[in-house]
Formats: sequence, C-alpha cells, structure tokens
Amino acid sequence: MCRSRGGHTRDASMDGWPRPNVRLRGSDGTEDATPIYQAIVLGITQGLTEFAPVSSSGHLILVPWLFHWQILTNPSLNKTFDVALHIGTFAGAVAYFRRDIATYVSALVRSISRRSIRHTDERLAWYLVIGTIPGLVVGAAFESTIEDKLGQPWLIAVMLAVFAVVLYLVDRRAPQTKRMRGLTMRSALTVGVAQALALQPGVSRSGITMTAGRAVGLTREAAARFSFLLSLPIIGGAGALKSVDVIKHGLPAGMGPPFIWGMIAAAISGYLVIWGLLAYLRTRDFRPFVGYRLAVALLVLALIATGVRPATI
Repeated sequence: MCRSRGGHTRDASMDGWPRPNVRLRGSDGTEDATPIYQAIVLGITQGLTEFAPVSSSGHLILVPWLFHWQILTNPSLNKTFDVALHIGTFAGAVAYFRRDIATYVSALVRSISRRSIRHTDERLAWYLVIGTIPGLVVGAAFESTIEDKLGQPWLIAVMLAVFAVVLYLVDRRAPQTKRMRGLTMRSALTVGVAQALALQPGVSRSGITMTAGRAVGLTREAAARFSFLLSLPIIGGAGALKSVDVIKHGLPAGMGPPFIWGMIAAAISGYLVIWGLLAYLRTRDFRPFVGYRLAVALLVLALIATGVRPATI
C-alpha cells in the first residue's frame, strides 16, 4: 500500500491499484471507522469492476471522488479495508475456479517433481506462473511513480477512453481461433506483459489482459478465463501480505463490521461477475463495456470541465 500526495492510499500489487483508505478523522482529531454503507458500496465496486474490463482501481477512486467521501483524501496508512477487498475478491474467484485451481496446482506439482512438462495442464500451469512475473517486476520498479503521479481523476478518464478504443479495435479485428489449450509460451507472456500496463488506474487489468488475449487469437471466453486465472496469484499474494499486518496489530476499533461487510460484498459480486461474464462472452462481444468506459470517461471529464469536481485529488 502506498500513500499518494493527495492522501489516498494505493495498492501497487494489482491494477496499479489505488485503494481508498477507509478511516475518517473526526472533528476532535480521533479516527472513526468508515460507515458500513460505504464499505458495502466499495466492496461491490471492487467485485464488479475487478473482473469486468472497466478498471477496479479507477472506480475505487472515482466513486468516493464523485460522492465527496472523505475516505479518498484521508492520509492514514491503515490497510485494513484493502485487506478486506483483496480477501473478498480472492474468495469469490477461488470459489468459482476451485476445480481449475486444483487441476493446475496438481499439474504444477507433478511437473516440478519430475522436472519435465508432459501434459497440457502442466504447460498451462507454468504459463500462469510466468505470466504473473512482469506485473510484479514493473510494480516493484515503479512503485514511487505510481504513488506520486497516477490515479488522478482526469488521467483515469483518459485511460478509460483510450483503452476502451483499443479493446474495441482488437476485438473487432482479431480472429477467434484458440482456446486456452492452444496458448503458446509467447502468447502467455504477451498477456503477462500486458498485465503490467494495468498499474495505471483506468487501464483495467482484466481489460488489458483480455485485449492481449484476443490479440493472440484467443476466443473471448478463453481470453477472459485466462485473464481471471492470471489474476489469482496477484490478488491472493497481495491479500496474504497485507493480512500479516492486520493479524499482527489487530483490527482498528470499529472496523470489524465494515471489514466483514466489505469483504462479503466483494466476494459475492466478484463471483457473480465471473459467472455472468464468461457466459456472456460465449456468444457476445465487448461493445457494452467499451460503451460504458467511454460514458464514464465523458462524465468525469464533464464534471471536471464544469467545475463540479476537481481534476485532481
């Protein structure tokens, strides 16, 4: 978790991946836990937008920015709610992909034990491992840049629009000739490198990896499935690392209910989005998501241009 100049906190382990802090400072100087309704709204926002190609990190900044919630500008370094979002999203994804996870973990163990790759499941398991590396490396190398310069509303709007167009063009022109089993090392690495670009809020981790998947010829459903599976090590690892601090110091006073409700909201909404999106992409394209991204970008820029909301945090 990083602290920006604007005071909101960011998680550089996922999308870029700013996470608004959840503690408010009262008039007497003490800190109060965020209202439960805000925790639920942010949990649902995380679950819905983490897997849909619309940028979870961007939305977790834009929602509090739009509604004037103090969470966004609080300088506190509390990581509690960020842990809830990670755990919730991870739990929802694991619940959906539990059979796939068991298959690929066992395949990876077999491959390591005999020091060879013999079967398709083993090959795909290694592709998932290798595909996570670029994002981790770039995140560590550019953490200070992410902390200081990324995540401003105007820039999020621009990225939402730009990568909406990229998704539309690639999806329209790329063939749908491969399922996940047709992936090559080069294709998997291409998707992994694309994932590193999602460090910029507004790009969308799932969006850019689905775009890259389509670019290498995956079907829409296969591109989404590989994108979701590729996210699990990052989401799970981030949640585990951040949980250590919470376990060590315990939940802050009053944070129990917001933590639980935010986690539940992220888990349920994340599961439903994965289920719904995979079913949708079997027969349809990304145009609704492209339209949504462009609409949000225009709304944000209009609010900034009219002076309703500031361009920066």
